[in-house]
Amino acid sequence: AQLVESGGGLVQPGGSLSLSCAASGSILSIATMGWYRQAPGKQRELVATITSGGSTNYTDSVKGRFTISRDNAKNTVYLQMNSLKPEDTAVYYCTQWIHERGYFYTRDYWGQGTQVTVSS
Repeated sequence: AQLVESGGGLVQPGGSLSLSCAASGSILSIATMGWYRQAPGKQRELVATITSGGSTNYTDSVKGRFTISRDNAKNTVYLQMNSLKPEDTAVYYCTQWIHERGYFYTRDYWGQGTQVTVSS
């Protein structure tokens, strides 16, 4: 399987951005989907996850500002980011746990990363 991210870019503080991540391949099912981010000089951190049943989880710093969602028919996960702050600046990576045809197990796949910069 392959994940392709889109969205990201430069936005002023208080602005909004939307990210998307579409999976392609011989996909039988997708379990949890999520977004991580990595700022310069820092470790990659979890931003949000969404299960196949729609349960969501957010890191405390983005609660109330970011919304994760998914479209199972399109094998796509989204991240709507509102009220962006300079500390949200990072490369954002999507991940999906995918069960592919021909495999007996589910494994995680990662997107290529997209830069989000929040600056005036």
